[in-house]
Amino acid sequence: MKKVLITGGAGFIAHHIIAYIIKNTDWEIVTIDRLDISGNLNRLHEILDNFSPEDKKRLKIVFHDLKAEINSQIMSAIGEPDIILHLAAASHVDRSISYPMEFVLDNVVGTVNLLDFARKLKKIERFVYFSTDEIFGNAPEGISYSEYDRYNSTNPYSASKASAEEFCVAYENTYKLPIYITHTMNVFGERQHPEKFIPGTIQRVRDGDKVTIHADASKTKAGSRMYIHASDVAEGLMFILNLENYTHTGDFGWAKCPKFNLVGTEEIDNLTLAKMISTAVGKELNYEMVDFHTSRPGHDLRYALSGDLLKSLGWEPRIKLSDRIKETVDWTLANDRWLRKS
Repeated sequence: MKKVLITGGAGFIAHHIIAYIIKNTDWEIVTIDRLDISGNLNRLHEILDNFSPEDKKRLKIVFHDLKAEINSQIMSAIGEPDIILHLAAASHVDRSISYPMEFVLDNVVGTVNLLDFARKLKKIERFVYFSTDEIFGNAPEGISYSEYDRYNSTNPYSASKASAEEFCVAYENTYKLPIYITHTMNVFGERQHPEKFIPGTIQRVRDGDKVTIHADASKTKAGSRMYIHASDVAEGLMFILNLENYTHTGDFGWAKCPKFNLVGTEEIDNLTLAKMISTAVGKELNYEMVDFHTSRPGHDLRYALSGDLLKSLGWEPRIKLSDRIKETVDWTLANDRWLRKS
C-alpha cells in the first residue's frame, strides 16, 4: 500500500483528487492544510460520506502552514510518503496585485519548504507540483502554449507559480528528486468557491441577476478559456503517475523535471459558456460585456494550452464539456449551500 501526501487537501481541486484516490486505489492519504478561505473541511466531510468507515480511515488531516518549515512534529504526523502532490497555493490574482509578498511566501517559500522535506525522505517515488496556465501569460489567437514555452507572467500570482516551478526543476537537477510538473487551467466542478465564474454564473442566472462577461476593449469579443472538470484533472493525474520511466524528449537545456498540460478538449469563450449555463439552469441570460483591461487589471483575455503531449501518450478527458457543465449546474442547484459566500 502506498502513502500519498497531498497539500491543500481541503481545497477545491485537491478534494476531488482525494475522492478519486480513495475510490480507485488502496492508498493511505495524508493531507496538510492551513484551512484559510480556500480550504473548507466541509468538502472533505461530504466526499467521505460516500465511503465506508474503513475507507474513511485511510485519510489523515494535519494542520500546517507551509510558510513555516516542516518541523519534526509535523514530519512525525506525516510519516514517509511515497508520493507528494503539491496543490496548496495562494491563487487569488487580484489579491496578489495588492499583496505580492504574501504570494511569494505562500507559493515560493511554501514550495521550497516542501521540497526540502521531500529531499530528506528515505525514498520518494514522485513529487508532483501543480502549476498554472497563467505562467505563460496571454495567448494570442491561434496560439496554444506547450509545456516548455517560456514564462511571461502578467501578475504576481503567476510569477510566484513560475518561480516555484523553477525551484522544482532545480531540486530535481541538484538533489535528483523525481519531480513532475503539471499545468492546469480553469478547473471547475462541484463545491467550487462561489466567486469563481461558473458557480457565480449559475447563481446569477438562477436569481435573475446580471452576469459580467469580460471582453476586449470594444466589448464585442469575450475572453476564452479551456475549462476542465476537477474529476478529469484527477483522472489525468493518475494517468501521469502510472507512466513508467517517462522522460521528455527534445532539448530543453538538459533540464529534467517532465511537464504536462492538463487541459480540456475544447476552447470556449465566456459568453458562450454563460449561455450554456443559462440553458442548463432553464432561465434567460442577462449579461453585460465589460472591458477586462479596466475591470480586471493583471488578468489576460485569453489563456490556451496545448494538450497534445498527454493525448499522444493516451489520455484526454472522456466526457464532453457540455455534459460536464450540465452535471455541475444540476449538482450545484441541488446543493446550493455551496453558493453561499460566507
